[in-house]
Amino acid sequence: MINNAQKFGKVAVLLGGVSAEREVSLMSGAAVLEGLLRQGVDAHAVDVGPHNIDSLTAQGFDRAFIALHGRWGEDGVVQGALESIAMPYTGSGVLGCALAMDKVRSKQIWQTLGLPTAAYRVLRDESDLDGLIDELGLPLFLKPAREGSSVGIGKVITADQLLAAYQAAAKVGDDVLAEQFIPGAELTVAILNQQALPIVQMTTDHEFYDYDAKYLADDTQYVCPAEIDVELSNSISQLALRAFAALDCRVWGRVDIMLDANQQPILLEANTVPGMTSHSLVPMAAAARGISFDQLVLTILQTTLDDGGRHE
Repeated sequence: MINNAQKFGKVAVLLGGVSAEREVSLMSGAAVLEGLLRQGVDAHAVDVGPHNIDSLTAQGFDRAFIALHGRWGEDGVVQGALESIAMPYTGSGVLGCALAMDKVRSKQIWQTLGLPTAAYRVLRDESDLDGLIDELGLPLFLKPAREGSSVGIGKVITADQLLAAYQAAAKVGDDVLAEQFIPGAELTVAILNQQALPIVQMTTDHEFYDYDAKYLADDTQYVCPAEIDVELSNSISQLALRAFAALDCRVWGRVDIMLDANQQPILLEANTVPGMTSHSLVPMAAAARGISFDQLVLTILQTTLDDGGRHE
């Protein structure tokens, strides 16, 4: 019988990277590495960046488990680099990662397909703030268009907070997304091999589900499966699957959704390399389905054997 070391060969767990989400990636990658090692996989941590991506072949790696978050690691760039050296890797391909990372492009595609998403405006300089509150109302959110993990996001409650929130978001990225505030339950749908896992509902005492609430706070509350009726739950799961596929995403990921005051689901964003830390939502949803963390990472890695691990 072939063991996992023979089956997968030498596996690089790509972590760290160069984005604003480096610290979260280091935590995710460490957890993934430990899970793979427990399953007998010959896995090694590689703190990867533009300077050493070509060393993966020289070091004899056969495939890569991507645990990189944010720019360069989750936006299609590292996926393209791995394609160029013909190295199988986990998760979505170049196009899916690029589209999901760009919150504006995601919304444009969803709108074209008639999928519900929060109203928004793209801001490129301070002059674009004119009339924004009249258009989207208050509160509203400002966030970098191409970052994740709530990096740079700000909730604007009063008009005098608008400029500072814009400047904070603009420091992190180029374009800034202004988004309508949706009052209601915050949900996420984890996806594994084109199947929706049980929905997670998050509640926090923070102003919103920000970086600290996601990764550091111990008082953030999670309910999984979310306490919503079966029919609505099925509808939300199907919406998440449609939204994920519309962006050419595959294998595994997460779709974030708000449930508005009328119990209507509203798409926020998709994630192609979600967190895998102790606070992370995909492992939580998998556990509710009876899938252990070690089974989860092995299932994701298994997909690199399909069709040679090619994505494009």
